[in-house]
Amino acid sequence: MEFDAVREYQPGDEIRTIDWNVTARMGRPFIKRYVEERELTVMLLVDVSASGNFGSVKQLKNEIAIEVCALLAFSAIKNNDKVGMIMFTDRIEKFIPPKKGTKHVLRVIRELLCTEPAGKGTNISVALEYMDKISTRRAICFVVSDFIANDYAHALRIANKRHDVIAIPIIDPREQELPNVGFIELRDAESDEILLVDTANPLARKEFGALHARQKQERSRLFRSMGVDEIIIGTNRHYVEPIVRFFRLREKRY
Repeated sequence: MEFDAVREYQPGDEIRTIDWNVTARMGRPFIKRYVEERELTVMLLVDVSASGNFGSVKQLKNEIAIEVCALLAFSAIKNNDKVGMIMFTDRIEKFIPPKKGTKHVLRVIRELLCTEPAGKGTNISVALEYMDKISTRRAICFVVSDFIANDYAHALRIANKRHDVIAIPIIDPREQELPNVGFIELRDAESDEILLVDTANPLARKEFGALHARQKQERSRLFRSMGVDEIIIGTNRHYVEPIVRFFRLREKRY
């Protein structure tokens, strides 16, 4: 509900809607009138860092991210909502102000497909803080990222107080479990650091899997503590089902 105007009190109006400041000035009771806000603003905060250029199944993480954003954007304009986008790495790569219409959504998708990021790293805080600066009204913010980043809790907490933030982590099976294929070189796509790992060592595979599980639990616990909803998308399964399931549960909740 959004504030619309004030009008004189009429018998039957709720006492709690009285605007006491206006009432004191005018010498007779006035109430605040509210209208239901139906037009929403959907903001896509999309991580386009180098770690998205990875995938061990059929698609890369950043390809899945683009398709998820396209699905959300077309769903939004079908509901007559505005759609905007912030593309980020360790900096803001591109900002597209919220607008309506199919032509606008096609531009959003084109930018996701064609923009060559200047940065390689990931800084989720930068995107959340930028969102707060440019936003003049409450928005639904989808943060689409693999969340391989640190120190974004403070910015996330502030953003979620002003907006409805929904996290969409995109993960790949090889980030959860290593195959037994002997010695392999693992290269960090963002820092270019190379690590030699013996995947034939059961202890190494176990520690790798335990590290991912711990990071996933900590991330989910952080989201829950702030009231941030989470939709986990894997590159090894279709993304439509978890998104539809999430919105059905959300509809029942509200």
